[in-house]
Amino acid sequence: MRRYETFVIIDPDITQEQREPVLERVRELITQLDGLLVFEDVWGERKLAYEIKRKARGFYIRFDFCGLAPLVNEIERFFRIDDRALKYMTVVLDKDVDLVKVKEEKAAAESQREAEPAPQKTPQEPKSAPQETPQEPESAPQETPQEPESAPQETPQEPKSAELDQEQVAEKVEQEPQVEEEAKASDTTEPAETTTPVEKKEEA
Repeated sequence: MRRYETFVIIDPDITQEQREPVLERVRELITQLDGLLVFEDVWGERKLAYEIKRKARGFYIRFDFCGLAPLVNEIERFFRIDDRALKYMTVVLDKDVDLVKVKEEKAAAESQREAEPAPQKTPQEPKSAPQETPQEPESAPQETPQEPESAPQETPQEPKSAELDQEQVAEKVEQEPQVEEEAKASDTTEPAETTTPVEKKEEA
């Protein structure tokens, strides 16, 4: 007995209900002709390398089985007359297979599949409507009372020191009214000894 793998490309436009009879027919042929179905891999829809019967995509399925030449001929004849099969191909994996080892391999693969937990979908919590945060009414801008501007205070000037230089003293003395009165009196009366501002300064 030999071990084969057969690839078949199914029309991608048919539904799962229309595709299932094709797979079921292959399973029946393997059982009727004393074969052993090892694996059945559904690869799903894929893009074709080139168009087949005006189809750019195809639904791929792989059958791994053990049997004799008549079984292979019958499977290929079925694909050839069924319009749902776009293309098929059979390859020999082992020319002299040990059925005991193959059955052990199949049992181990099935137990491994059963041990793997099915992916659980985490229930999504319903999205709550976004809550609008109440906005506080905008208060009118408060005017900060401005303090009345105080009148500029005049900084009291310190009295000038008595120690002034000679030129400043002379100027002050020249501006005093007493000096003018004495000058007028000297014009009407006899000339007398007049004191110069500098002498006034000395007297002072």
